[in-house]
Amino acid sequence: MSRYAREFDTDWETIDKDEATERAYAIGVAERLGEYNREELERIYAEMGSAYQKSLVELAYDEGRNEAAEIAETTDADGTAVWEDLVNGEKTYIAEDEMPTGGRDGLPEALEPSELLDRQEVDSTERVDKPDFLDR
Repeated sequence: MSRYAREFDTDWETIDKDEATERAYAIGVAERLGEYNREELERIYAEMGSAYQKSLVELAYDEGRNEAAEIAETTDADGTAVWEDLVNGEKTYIAEDEMPTGGRDGLPEALEPSELLDRQEVDSTERVDKPDFLDR
């Protein structure tokens, strides 16, 4: 049984645009992982009533393929981790460029405090002092 078949019910009668795009995206991810399900994609595509809806389904499918390919190229995550991240939204790996820096419990470098954010020493009574030009 494929990942797609385990995640989604395949014996549907009708399908709306939102569910169709979600399923097309998942089919695209599964295809990049080596599980082909063109019949289901064609069935979803045929269910869409307008050219606009059909193009959304096709875009979702392409996006799923592209994102799965990108993750496969940039990380050493296995197929299950890629599927969980993209389809279920459960990230189970950390890409090399997303590793935290700054020690074991430190913030990433981009989030470390900057001198720009330091408060300046301001005398709170300066506003009510006599102006300098009046001093002689």
